Amino acid sequence: MRCKFINAERARNNTARLCKLFGISRSGFYAWRSRPASKRVREDIVLLDHIQTEFEASHRSYGRPRMVEELRELGFKVGHTRIGRLMRENGIKAVRTRKFKRTTNTNHSFGFAPNILEQNFSASKPNEKWSVDISYIQTRQGWLYLAVVLDLHSRRIVGWAVSDRMKRDLALKALQMAITLRQPKPGLIHHSDRGSQYCATQYQMLLKRHGMIASMSGKGNCYDNAPVEAFFKTIKAELIWRMRFETRYDAEREIFGYINDFYNPRRRHSALGNISPAAYEKLAA
Repeated sequence: MRCKFINAERARNNTARLCKLFGISRSGFYAWRSRPASKRVREDIVLLDHIQTEFEASHRSYGRPRMVEELRELGFKVGHTRIGRLMRENGIKAVRTRKFKRTTNTNHSFGFAPNILEQNFSASKPNEKWSVDISYIQTRQGWLYLAVVLDLHSRRIVGWAVSDRMKRDLALKALQMAITLRQPKPGLIHHSDRGSQYCATQYQMLLKRHGMIASMSGKGNCYDNAPVEAFFKTIKAELIWRMRFETRYDAEREIFGYINDFYNPRRRHSALGNISPAAYEKLAA
């Protein structure tokens, strides 16, 4: 242990002084350094390389639990203690979310649907319950608004759209994408907040045309739409807050890549047993 400490501190302190302080001869210290690395140390070096690779691939979002699952899937027999130690010793720490402002505009003349979902976010199969919302991204060119449709069964983003304005057709485009890609059967519960985009006549007509049942959150209760709120916190922590977008197109391109190349097919979700939305849907098939 003393030799390990000296080796770690020798870049900042005089080696001879450290050896004297800990009662170790310089020759003894250098003899220790020249020994071949133990099997466990060699394994740690290999593991650390994979940890760093997977950490970057996860947009620096994976903490110890998800990292363990990722390494086990790669074939490594590892435990939480060892991976936690390697991450801690090498300063590998997952990014954290922070609060963001709501964009809901409930000051309109449209009617509201009842809260049918009532915070029951479980679904036995895909296309049983969808949750939708809109958030915003800052760019040097101005604001970019992002509308998403999230399947509550797998937490998969099944539809999304962006616009430089929060118009009603933004939400419509995201919903139309989800309908085109998923072809849901009548009876699907569609849950939203009370924003004008979702209460608008054209939007509600599209829901009825496809046999969807409208459900809306209670007034000012963000917990009624928690899963899609969680998605926005995730994408902002792992992508948006870590970048400076020059243009709206730059932001759109990065969002597209995040959703289609990482979040849906790869990102491990704690609510799904630490597997990705795509993998979870395969289990249900």
